[in-house]
Amino acid sequence: MNKQLTDHGASKVPAVTLGFWIAKIIATTLGETGGDTVSMSWGLGYVVATVFFGAALILLVALQVRASTYRPALYWATIIASTTAGTTLADFADRSLGIGYTGGSLLLLALVLGSLVTWKLVEGRVSSTHVVSGRTELFYWLTITFSQTLGTALGDWAADDGGLGYVGGAAVFGGAIAVIAVLYFTTRINRTFLFWAAFILTRPLGATVGDFLDKPLAQGGLDLSRPLASLCLAVVLIAVVAIGARKGAEDQAKAPA
Repeated sequence: MNKQLTDHGASKVPAVTLGFWIAKIIATTLGETGGDTVSMSWGLGYVVATVFFGAALILLVALQVRASTYRPALYWATIIASTTAGTTLADFADRSLGIGYTGGSLLLLALVLGSLVTWKLVEGRVSSTHVVSGRTELFYWLTITFSQTLGTALGDWAADDGGLGYVGGAAVFGGAIAVIAVLYFTTRINRTFLFWAAFILTRPLGATVGDFLDKPLAQGGLDLSRPLASLCLAVVLIAVVAIGARKGAEDQAKAPA
């Protein structure tokens, strides 16, 4: 998770390593339990929760754009804000707007594809690692937020409308990510495409795992406290990011000048 050097300066996003994906899955699970804590356990509702997390996301993205280098704490705080905002926004679209999980998923898929196409047309390429300029970073975070929201809707669709349940949904999305990993190591399929496909799929994986942790036993969950589950996930995420940052610093120190 060390910062990456590019031809035009230091990229402001982490290296895409195994540690990155572990942290991403934990963060998306935290986003599900954290978003549900605010909107449901605390009774604030989807609209208020979306406004709250959306404001936090805008603030953190602004700080991220102003930063000159990759800062692990800031980056992962922004990821968490995007995934919690995605959770409440997807729930609002699926339930409050009455378009259902299928309609919400299709709408959000169109937004993700639209963001990527616009990014490609404006910047000339779409990257998961070369993120230096402010404009590129805005496209990066917009695509991430749409993908987080789409992932939430897909996770709910698979668990509920798809009839897979939380464990079944997690198995399907985990298996799909494993397939992408195999394609990465055995084929020459475009790496950027594989990255965004895996990035989107980690969100429904986290959503179904998060729902499995906090939903009632009668609905197939473990009925754990949402605030407690969120706290535990936050502690684990901090540990994973800290270990990754330390390893990155050590690797950079050992690298030849």
